[in-house]
Amino acid sequence: MKFTLGWLKEHLDTTADLETITDALTDLGMEVEGVTDPSEALAPFTVGHVLEAEQHPDADRLRVCRVATADGEKQIICGAPNARAGIKVVIASPGDYIPGIDTTIKVGKIRGIESFGMMLSEREMELSDEHDGIIELDPSAEVGQKYLDLFPSDPVIEIAITPNRPDALGVAGIARDLAARGLGKVITPEIEPVKGNEPCPKPVYLAPDVATEACPLFTGRLIRNVKNGPSPQWLQDRLKAIGLRPISALVDITNYLTYDRARPLHVFDADKVHGAITVRLARPGEKLVALDEKEYTFDGSETLVCDDNGPEGIGGIMGGLASSCTDETTNVFVEAAWFDPTRTARTGRRLRINSDARYRFERGIDPAFTQHGMELATKMILDLCGGEPSDIFVAGDVPDHSRSYSLRPARVSELVGMDVARDEQTRILTALGFGVTDAGDTLDVAVPGWRPDVQGEADLVEEVSRVVSLSQLESQPMKRPAGVAGQVQTPMQKREFAARRQIAALGYNECVTYSFIDQASAALFGGGEDNMRLENPISSEMSHMRPALLPGLLQAAARNQARGYSDLALFEVGYAFHGGEPGEQHLLASGLLTGHTGPRDPHGARRPVDLYDAKADVEAVLSRLGAPAKLMTRRDAREWWHPGRHAMLCLGPKNVLAIFGEIHPRVLNAMDVKGPAVGFTVFFESIPFPRQSGATRQALSLHDLQPVERDFAFVLDAQVEAEDVLKAVRGADKKLIADASVFDVFSGERAEAQMGTGKKSLAVSIRLQPVSATLTDAEIGDISKKVVSAVEKSTGGVLRQ
Repeated sequence: MKFTLGWLKEHLDTTADLETITDALTDLGMEVEGVTDPSEALAPFTVGHVLEAEQHPDADRLRVCRVATADGEKQIICGAPNARAGIKVVIASPGDYIPGIDTTIKVGKIRGIESFGMMLSEREMELSDEHDGIIELDPSAEVGQKYLDLFPSDPVIEIAITPNRPDALGVAGIARDLAARGLGKVITPEIEPVKGNEPCPKPVYLAPDVATEACPLFTGRLIRNVKNGPSPQWLQDRLKAIGLRPISALVDITNYLTYDRARPLHVFDADKVHGAITVRLARPGEKLVALDEKEYTFDGSETLVCDDNGPEGIGGIMGGLASSCTDETTNVFVEAAWFDPTRTARTGRRLRINSDARYRFERGIDPAFTQHGMELATKMILDLCGGEPSDIFVAGDVPDHSRSYSLRPARVSELVGMDVARDEQTRILTALGFGVTDAGDTLDVAVPGWRPDVQGEADLVEEVSRVVSLSQLESQPMKRPAGVAGQVQTPMQKREFAARRQIAALGYNECVTYSFIDQASAALFGGGEDNMRLENPISSEMSHMRPALLPGLLQAAARNQARGYSDLALFEVGYAFHGGEPGEQHLLASGLLTGHTGPRDPHGARRPVDLYDAKADVEAVLSRLGAPAKLMTRRDAREWWHPGRHAMLCLGPKNVLAIFGEIHPRVLNAMDVKGPAVGFTVFFESIPFPRQSGATRQALSLHDLQPVERDFAFVLDAQVEAEDVLKAVRGADKKLIADASVFDVFSGERAEAQMGTGKKSLAVSIRLQPVSATLTDAEIGDISKKVVSAVEKSTGGVLRQ
């Protein structure tokens, strides 16, 4: 929203300076985004008098002018078509900065003849886009006089308006807020009705499909025998200052009132409107060429202003080109209506039309001001264009948006923390246009029609506090209960925090990805069903809720690899979703490794990442979260894991605590990730919490006796899994066998050549931990026999000779 300081002072009698006003605007919630003061750029320019203007000897379009200036007579070369002797012009001397062309002029030669300055056009002074000729001043202007003495500058203020303040989209509304702050007195002129000479010959009909909601009120008036043309200079200057292009007096009047009173209007050339005016919903497929010269096709949800031939305007947004006013217009039909904000916003978004009218209607303008806006427009048209007005034709009724709320004066202190006297609250609300009635312990406050944002007592408190100024709010220490504060984190929150710290300590970088992914990626990880689809997705790449965290990490890896970063360690902690209903989610931690284990190393330490890297990391995370040390291993995870290079760590056959392994090559290809890529997922909610919670750790268990280690190599069928062998070994003597692990696998063609087709050798190391006495050779031998027997019975393997 832009306006000039002079414009504001037409509605506000104030002695406050520009800085005080801008500070108050920001403090009131209308943040000042910028102030443009033309005086700084125009200060050097002065008045000159062209004494002679002769043709340049070497250029047909240039004239050599002798000009009287503040520094005496100077020779200036000019190419403007209107450069001639006898006119008063605006002079820029060498060294002056010309804002419109971003140049500091110097003494120079043009086609061999020196020029000692420049005569300026409006564009060069950034007064308008006009550059067909230089500015011609009034003959009474004195040579050497400052341009700003003739035309004092009017600073332009630009403020940001929040969507809940449609009243601040008019200069009169801004003045009202400043007056309530105490910066002056509102002097907005009263509106006097204009008496018509005849009944309006253009009746208006509201169709039933719009009369109750889309357009409950439409007023119109015919003005005959107007004389359209350029608007007066003051009006053109005001519109130019806020970035609007003057078009004609009739159009400029509607633009002026849109900014002056936040009251959008529209003018039709009445001779181009055939028959009565009907306001109705569009018919699917109807079309209209609007004032922006673009053709729009309607789907049936739009509000249209029509005549007998069809649509003539899009209600609340833009008029049609066919019935627009031109310099030849002599009879004009003026429209002032109230259009539903929601429908206006929806129509504007669908048609992609941004206009000053839409910007105001979709925020909710004052319906009670509709007929007043008509009277203002009529008076300006009669003053500037002449004419003979008819009576106002009113179709429908003013929508009843009246409402009132009770305000407890003490509520300001309770909600905001400022003590504001009851009388001051009454004064502020009254100054803002609210109706205030004393009701004993409370104030009954009636809300004006221009404040659709006020919907309760809390909003009234906000109005009081922002006018008083929240900058006066003094900080107060919060009350604290005595003693040490209790625990606030839940056990699951603690577990989540611990997992983040542990994975980061392992060298992973944390990612925070969207909970939404595309349907194809979701389908790769068991999702993508309709019950997981978003009704209103941000984009096609975010159409479904994620069924796992790995898709987001793989997408992040693909983006990094495309930019040359292939060695990655990424992780995320967050929720994945197994349904579309509330609560159908589960908390996960997932990690992803791609590329190699480290930078290039001439000694050969660098290697591709493998599933054992993921295994070591996931075991470290499970240990940090307090998972049991002995877990069952299974290998039948979902299809996005490599079928032979992954494992599930379980408590029992159904309770999966974590999964690690290689990502399936099919998934990597689909997501454009270059392998190798391994990862893991930890299911927080599956890990059992300790039965007793406390800060005390279990006592360290140490043994006095030396452990004994023995190695065994078994010849097995190639399809026998190592985990089955380890289970048999651990079960041979659960009391003395403390640990068992695989340390070598010999398989392939060489192994089969030695041991037979379909065979392999698996080497296992066991650790025996005596408890009460040192083990004898005989006891060790008995345990070894038990181990060999258990493996043979469980897997069919035999001790390798």
